[in-house]
Amino acid sequence: MSSPKPAGVFFGTSAFAVPSLRAFAEAADCRLVVTQPDRPSGRGQHSEPTAVKRAARLLGLPTLEPVRLRDALEPLRRSGAALFAVASYGKIVPQGVLDVPQLGALNVHPSLLPLYRGATPLQSQIRDGVRRSGVTVILMDAGMDTGDIVLQEPSAIGEWETYGELHDRFAQLGARLLAQAVALAAAGKLVRTPQAGRASEADIERTLTHPLTKADLQIDWRWSAGQIADCVRSLSPQPGARAALDGESIKILEARPYPDESADASAREPTPGSILGTKDEALLVATGSGAVAIGRLIPPNRKPMSGREYAVGLVRK
Repeated sequence: MSSPKPAGVFFGTSAFAVPSLRAFAEAADCRLVVTQPDRPSGRGQHSEPTAVKRAARLLGLPTLEPVRLRDALEPLRRSGAALFAVASYGKIVPQGVLDVPQLGALNVHPSLLPLYRGATPLQSQIRDGVRRSGVTVILMDAGMDTGDIVLQEPSAIGEWETYGELHDRFAQLGARLLAQAVALAAAGKLVRTPQAGRASEADIERTLTHPLTKADLQIDWRWSAGQIADCVRSLSPQPGARAALDGESIKILEARPYPDESADASAREPTPGSILGTKDEALLVATGSGAVAIGRLIPPNRKPMSGREYAVGLVRK
């Protein structure tokens, strides 16, 4: 006989959290969805609801959008929730809120904790060339992604997998693990494993992540071809890696390393960032080590195009 569904509250904001919200609404008696307030979006800067708020509406679930979580303590207590679930909420959940549910607060995090804690684990892992990753569900404490592990499932990152592709795949994996964790919590069968000792302090510190800044979007052509390709993957399709090319700033959506010997033979020691020619539909650009083949890019005030189309435009200037 299955355990009764626990009363719960879900916390989430971005599109990554939507599959987890749906899974939580199936696995628990979801009485409230907490998300961030509507924000201006697009060229017109019109106020738009979060992805989680839109999904909650479709599920017929009430939402709460506090500017500060401590201001939401009373409605959270009145909800009668025994379990919280958090996925890509975007704010630190204070201990006073975590103390409300008797079964604790589950959090879905897209890395193999304790590595890659923080705000941008998906982008950071791709940028670092990580191939073995996964999703972790923890019971939250007041630290940033430091709670005890209750479920963890490894999953490889594909050699050419982009941030967008990994985001969607891990969002589904996280939703599945969250549903399992809710069932275990309801049955009193959660097994807690402390994160201490699972990685060195040096590796934990090295892999801490932070919100993206403008500097994180910028490519340095002096990097190796592999570094540039990984940076491009980590920011594709949004917000897109930036680079200076032929005197203008472009966004690069697709790039792969290209062997030196396959580039323009007349360019013996090309300057990083110099254009070497084209190959099939790609634009070849010299890097600090090798070259990259840029398959898709966005020039200023123009639509996405192939590298070859961009090269043709340069010739016509």
